Amino acid sequence: MGGENLIVASDDEDPVDHRPDLEEACKPKCQKFIEAYEACQTRIEKDATGEAHCTGQYFDMWGCVDHCVAPKLFKDTK
Repeated sequence: MGGENLIVASDDEDPVDHRPDLEEACKPKCQKFIEAYEACQTRIEKDATGEAHCTGQYFDMWGCVDHCVAPKLFKDTK
């Protein structure tokens, strides 16, 4: 998740995508949301109806990560 990835490269370098590294660096700041999502996943494994989902927790988790990543990702974009 997270939309478009920023690819950075000069004329003589291969492109480098910094987003995955930034996401991993931001995950500790979003631990509350990650734990809520993981707890939800555990709960719905036991749901026999197939109606349970973790959409809200998923978006909360990635919203937190994206909020942390965005300023770092775009600070040098011109």
